[in-house]
Amino acid sequence: MPVDQGLLAVFTVTTIIAMVTPGPDMMFVLGCGIRGGARAGLLATAGVATSEAVHIAVAAAGLAALFAAVPYAFTVVRVAGAAYLIYLGVQAIRNRGRDQDDPASGTGMPGRRAYVNGLVTNLLNPKMVTFTIAFLPQFIDPSLGHVWLQFAILGAILIALEFVVDGTVGVLAGRIGTWLRRRTTVRRRLDAATGGIFITLGVGLAAER
Repeated sequence: MPVDQGLLAVFTVTTIIAMVTPGPDMMFVLGCGIRGGARAGLLATAGVATSEAVHIAVAAAGLAALFAAVPYAFTVVRVAGAAYLIYLGVQAIRNRGRDQDDPASGTGMPGRRAYVNGLVTNLLNPKMVTFTIAFLPQFIDPSLGHVWLQFAILGAILIALEFVVDGTVGVLAGRIGTWLRRRTTVRRRLDAATGGIFITLGVGLAAER
């Protein structure tokens, strides 16, 4: 086994605790599920998970050291991510109550858009890169060799748990949201609430130091 068994057990438990604690990713997936249905919630999770795979690869390659060497780069990426989240929130509020897909389907966010939004939002969150740098290496044992393989195994577990936890949240939010969106007034309020969530996340990210 290329990964230390004791470290693997601690990593899994720690990751589960971190995943079930509500955070920006979970709130984003929740908003997508409410607005777009179970499929949108699941695809938003897939987008977030894809970006996490990129972050893990970047951390394993050591490229994320750029943020430590050039703090300005961290700020630029953080502000860009915040601006994108706020843009999504404003769009959700402006278009509240309007179905972007088949009007009969009651779906307010196409699956492809949910995936892309999840991907871009998480890619533009430098905290995820720094978290990956600070978190994953704690469970890597260089003496076992195959460091890349160890990163890959831990990363696969992280992504699988992302799907299980946030995917479940997205699907459940989508099931409830689909029923509620059939009511025009409720649908408008849901879209406004989703926009508020996105804007709040964006402002929070921009305000961080």
